[in-house]
Amino acid sequence: MDTTTAVLAVLLGLGLSASTGLNTFIPLLILSGAARFNLWGVELGQKFDWLTSDAGLTVLIVAAIAEIIADKIPAVDHFLDSVGTFIRPAAATIASAAVLTGANVDPTVAAIVGFVVGTPTSLAFHTLKAGTRVASTATTFGCANPVLSIVEDVFSVGFSVLSIFVPLLVPFALALAAWLLWRTWKRTRGSAAPAGFVPPPR
Repeated sequence: MDTTTAVLAVLLGLGLSASTGLNTFIPLLILSGAARFNLWGVELGQKFDWLTSDAGLTVLIVAAIAEIIADKIPAVDHFLDSVGTFIRPAAATIASAAVLTGANVDPTVAAIVGFVVGTPTSLAFHTLKAGTRVASTATTFGCANPVLSIVEDVFSVGFSVLSIFVPLLVPFALALAAWLLWRTWKRTRGSAAPAGFVPPPR
């Protein structure tokens, strides 16, 4: 096993995991397409060949389109976030384990590392996303939610593509994205405070 290849695979998994925190299926679809057409040398382990199969690609395309559309509908987006608490970390683990086994990492180790890397990263971004959406609903009655959803989709695509082509930039990109999401969440949360509310001294 080449150490450099393994490190790049971990970074790729990290970026894809963050992307799944914003959108469950876009990162998996991009990863599947990259592996199917051998873009930038992306390879998946044999146990994940189903991701690059015709059936797998079709399912991911349909699921991605359905999620993109449904996430633009107020109230439905909150339901997706509730379900996403469980589904998105699972998608992150699959993506991370797939690229690690493709880098000739032992499947058991790949599964463990995929879980350790994928689950907390995906959950962190999912939590920021869901919190921002709740605050947006409280302040704009859901009117701004579709706009936020579009921004999240763009970020998810951007993270996934960046992770595949320039994995070394993933830590810096994710730090910046986390900061921007946190600032957005803080701003919308502050806007949701009732009139006359004075925050307690710190």
